[in-house]
Amino acid sequence: MFPEKIYYEPKALEYELGGQLREKYPDVPWIPIESHNAIRELQTQPNSAFPRMKRFLVVGIRKTHRYVPNQKSSDFLVPYTSSGCSAMCLYCYLVCNYNKCSYLRLFVNREQMLEKLIRTSQRSERELTFEIGSNSDLVLENTITGNLEWTIERFGREGRGNLTFPTKFGMVEPLLGLEHRGRTVARVSMNPPEIIRRIELGTSPLPSRIAALNSLCAAGYPVGLLIAPVILLDGWERQYMELLDILSDTLSEKVKQSFFIEIILMTYSYVHRAINREAFPSAPDLYSPGQMTGRGRGKYCYRPEERARAEAFFRKEIGRRFGKSKILYIS
Repeated sequence: MFPEKIYYEPKALEYELGGQLREKYPDVPWIPIESHNAIRELQTQPNSAFPRMKRFLVVGIRKTHRYVPNQKSSDFLVPYTSSGCSAMCLYCYLVCNYNKCSYLRLFVNREQMLEKLIRTSQRSERELTFEIGSNSDLVLENTITGNLEWTIERFGREGRGNLTFPTKFGMVEPLLGLEHRGRTVARVSMNPPEIIRRIELGTSPLPSRIAALNSLCAAGYPVGLLIAPVILLDGWERQYMELLDILSDTLSEKVKQSFFIEIILMTYSYVHRAINREAFPSAPDLYSPGQMTGRGRGKYCYRPEERARAEAFFRKEIGRRFGKSKILYIS
């Protein structure tokens, strides 16, 4: 059952969305807390409790609203209506920020956040792109709150520039009939089926993600495709070759004509290893001392020669199927 418990800041119930969530889950235990960032009962849980904690939901008020400049697919990363996730990808970068407390948090002061977005977009001398999904998966969150639908339509009417978000989920039907006015760029993350099944736990399977990308494009959304994160396990060339073949065969012609591709190699960490060993003892170990080197405090990335090999592979194979110009960046 999800959610199994809901931890909430009492003032959150004074907001419209807070009241709606209280009515939506009347039979779930609601546990009052002082702050969504300091739930001692959960912070002291062992790493082995990580999967169960993913079944909890936290409802609070977002207090941090600072936009972070970005140089990839957007101008700014925007703290938005949620952080964390109920999925359990074994490499999730949110674990680096929240450790085992990377469960889904919903922030009910959505009006404040969207109004700032619209004001910022209108005051800019040029059209900006705002990444609103860097802290969570908004397609997943939307199944609980409807926030993505609400955001897309209002920004389409009043905003300037574009919103963008990535997703690993296929539940995009509520978005297809919206008046988005082409101001929301939807980006769907892909990985080989075996990686999704064994490593991206709790996310949508590959066929569902491909169908979502095709449907969003057919509904007029600008679309992108992420191959992310690229994980260099044994036989990775075969796995990603098969993924690219599947994409070539099943992406719609409309997608192929208009989409762009982002490729991001995996960053891993000591925190991931500690949690995964206890929470998922039979899962693959993503750390490879022969392939990886240190990257900042407690983090690992692939060595330059491994990254160069992967980049050459993707530029060649994507170029052969879709054209080299489709690659926005490889990082």
